[in-house]
Amino acid sequence: MPSAIQRLLSLPPGMAREFVALENKSRPEWFATCDPAGSKLGSGGGTAHLLAEAWRDTANGNSFATWLNHSRKLLIHGGGQSRRLPSYAPVGKLLMPLPAFRWAYGQRLDQTLLDVQLPDYERVLAHAGPKTVAMITSGDVLLRFDRELPPFPDVDVLGLGMWVTAEKAKDFGVFFSPRKNPTKLAFFLQKPEPARTRELAAEFLPLVDTGMWLLSERAVRVLMSKCGWDANAQKFGGATASNYELYAQFGLSLGTQPAQPDPEISALTSAVIPLPKAEFYHFGTSQQLIESVAALQNIELDETKLGYAGAKRHPDQFLQNTKFKFPLRQEENHTLWVENSTVPATWKLAHEHVLTGVPENAWDLQLEAGVCLDFVPVGEAEFAVRPYGFSDTFSGRFGDLSTKWFGRSTTEWLVARQLTLSQAGVAKETDIQQAALFPVLKLEQLNARFLEWMFAAKPTPSPEHTQLWLKSLRLSAQQIAEQANLGRLYQQRETHRHACLAPMLRNGRWSVFYRLDLQHTARDFARTNVALPDSSLKQGDEPLNFVHDEMFRAAVLRERNDARWQQHEAKAFALLREMIIHEAQLKLAQPRASIQEDQIVWGRSPVRLDLAGGWTDTPPHCLEHGGKVLNLGVNLNGQPPIQVFAKLCPRPELVLRSIDLGVEQRVKTFEELDTFAQPGSEFALAKAAFALAGFLPRFSSDSGARSLEEQLKAFGGGIEVSMLSAVPKGSGLGTSSILAATLLATLADLCGLGWDRHTLFQRTLAMEQMLTTGGGWQDQAGAIFGGVKLIETSAGLAQTPNVRWLPPHLFGSGQANSTTLLYYTGLTRLAKNILAEIVRGMFLNSPNHLRILNEIGVNAERCFNAIQRRDRAELVASVRRSWELNQALDAGTNTPEVGAILNRIEPWTAACKLLGAGGGGFVLIFAKDEVAAGRIKHELTTNPPNARARFVEMTLSEQGLELTRS
Repeated sequence: MPSAIQRLLSLPPGMAREFVALENKSRPEWFATCDPAGSKLGSGGGTAHLLAEAWRDTANGNSFATWLNHSRKLLIHGGGQSRRLPSYAPVGKLLMPLPAFRWAYGQRLDQTLLDVQLPDYERVLAHAGPKTVAMITSGDVLLRFDRELPPFPDVDVLGLGMWVTAEKAKDFGVFFSPRKNPTKLAFFLQKPEPARTRELAAEFLPLVDTGMWLLSERAVRVLMSKCGWDANAQKFGGATASNYELYAQFGLSLGTQPAQPDPEISALTSAVIPLPKAEFYHFGTSQQLIESVAALQNIELDETKLGYAGAKRHPDQFLQNTKFKFPLRQEENHTLWVENSTVPATWKLAHEHVLTGVPENAWDLQLEAGVCLDFVPVGEAEFAVRPYGFSDTFSGRFGDLSTKWFGRSTTEWLVARQLTLSQAGVAKETDIQQAALFPVLKLEQLNARFLEWMFAAKPTPSPEHTQLWLKSLRLSAQQIAEQANLGRLYQQRETHRHACLAPMLRNGRWSVFYRLDLQHTARDFARTNVALPDSSLKQGDEPLNFVHDEMFRAAVLRERNDARWQQHEAKAFALLREMIIHEAQLKLAQPRASIQEDQIVWGRSPVRLDLAGGWTDTPPHCLEHGGKVLNLGVNLNGQPPIQVFAKLCPRPELVLRSIDLGVEQRVKTFEELDTFAQPGSEFALAKAAFALAGFLPRFSSDSGARSLEEQLKAFGGGIEVSMLSAVPKGSGLGTSSILAATLLATLADLCGLGWDRHTLFQRTLAMEQMLTTGGGWQDQAGAIFGGVKLIETSAGLAQTPNVRWLPPHLFGSGQANSTTLLYYTGLTRLAKNILAEIVRGMFLNSPNHLRILNEIGVNAERCFNAIQRRDRAELVASVRRSWELNQALDAGTNTPEVGAILNRIEPWTAACKLLGAGGGGFVLIFAKDEVAAGRIKHELTTNPPNARARFVEMTLSEQGLELTRS
């Protein structure tokens, strides 16, 4: 099944027409349409119509079945009339703007509910079984659930549910499954009474429908048929899809004991899965909009996680894309939503207000509690003025006493203004949604008194205002949605948002600014042509904000083609290095010779094979979010491949030798030692290790030495170090960091520094930064700790590893070199350039990078559980997922040369992944079985891709880093 996803949206008519232009989401990846004018299709008919229209417009002449199977279809329904949330009726609830949540990273100031929904919807669809071709979802809810999803049964219809009380379940559809077989769907009921749910609970488990249904091709065919689709003619029998309900009809016929049996539907296989730790946020009404956003903002109240002081509970007051001068009070002005508006200090607000689209004004307007105002651009210069009540439902016949406007009967509104139905031009039987109530006026025709006349409970009589209302063009709520000038609406919102950017940056130390998608925000800022304000960050502020600030400035200048961007980016990387190195400088070293003059200290380490979690260990990601990596330490061809020998020598100098390279260098001064960060510096690794061991003043507690010679004489002589790396360069096995850790461990032993494995872990991380190569901590962790293990760190500058060891059985002699193979491709690719690009994405809070890194961390936990259970099939699946995620993070991971090798052995391979950053080096291969392993060996040995390629024997190193003295 292809992994590509095509996103299909149902939207209000005007927004469907303008979607591509306004949202910059092009076909065929995106497709938007609306229900046919005047038709009532129901949720099932609407789904069939959306599929049929998307096929006609994006299939390039292919049949419906071919198109359906070409990519998975994500259908999101957001085309309702939005009667109870009028403020976003023209664009649809799906495209209502949401504020950036203060606990989240990588969100945007112009994000919509769709933007927030989409990553989890796509994650669920990607997780589905091979049968799945489509997922149907709702556009007015937001679901949050655990990152790790349970296995999904591969059935025709899979419903995703959540646990709620019977009282709450009465407002939704409910799946019922047998208690002895909880994933099997017995039947589905629509809005059952609590007593009925409790009665059935003795035998069945009730799960509330989340609105997410996964469908197979067979299920789609049946649903389309029920909506009037003729598969042979590839069109509907009538003019459009028929009125058919997905939940109230199709759903009732699902399961082994369907509530309303239907032979075609009941024959479909079905199941239900509870989403783990699911939370449901609804956006169907004005009240729900504010309640849901307030609940989301207050998910996290821990100041240490929010990153700035004063992180108290967020009030239910939300200002977005707004020029707002009114002095807010938390108690008096509760339940407030202001978006895309200008609210001057001359206004007087109460509570329960939704204010949207308010144009520039200097009105002295006084709002009564519960009054909402919506100004919708119409034509080139006019606004449809829509005042309404906070809890209005815009349902019912206009002339009925039970029909409400501003929470009062519509008749009362007319009487208070000395109007009749006839004068208003509204028939008594007219649905209030269709009643022409809202005047279309130019801005200069509007004033505070007229607006108050429209919404006041007891308006001041005014023939002038009455005549203005009567004589103006008036639109109904339905017509506003159809005639809104959405281009003007979007432009007004963008103007407000751009005006907020510089003030937000100046106030970045107290706001969400440095958690935003900074690349997207930089593009926005660059278009304003506003000069970047000076940084307001001060000593003591969150250290990583300084890094984000510099990288944001670099991104803005880069968008403006200003060459100074390189200086800011270089400073960002330098700041990150300094922060990590500073942690090492806080604990200065005091080297003292601790061996005899004829002794040799011998350090040796395995290399690491990373199975899952790689990249989460890389700063700044691990510093802000923590890291989680599963790897193992292995010896190659029976020996630890990384080795260091150190001994004392009589001359006061440092002698550095590389056995594998056959080169030597002698260092006699601090100046010569302090060249490890210079490009092309020979023995940079060894020099940095000596510096950290206390042979450079800034890392030494012996500050009195005036020269390296003087320090070494006091030490008792010089030091000779010989290094051996029996692994090809660019191997992907972490050799550079492992050699660094082995060097540090050997010197620490020789110099009596007493560094334990955790200290070596942290000092090696600092050493990578000193060398300007960057990199994470998983390489040294893989070798220092040895064995099979999951290594985790929490967020913070001081990265402290928590190691959970695993049983070695899946990597023992029965598996290693038998069904699990290590192969050197003979290809090399240096990780530094790859690293710089990915770290740039981390600096800028790229949502794509953050999403993939989160998935990588989840997959590491999955791999851990598989090994703990000795489940090779699940281990193989997690390794396969690792390879997919690595390629998603860096498309260059799988080069054409690498791909050619992997394609040759694909028939016999269960999973494989390049180790390290990819692009070359070693590949770890999990064969389907021993016979398949033999075929792989024969294929690559008899016809190697190059002269260097070869299989290498591996054995698990339980000890990890070892130190001995002669």
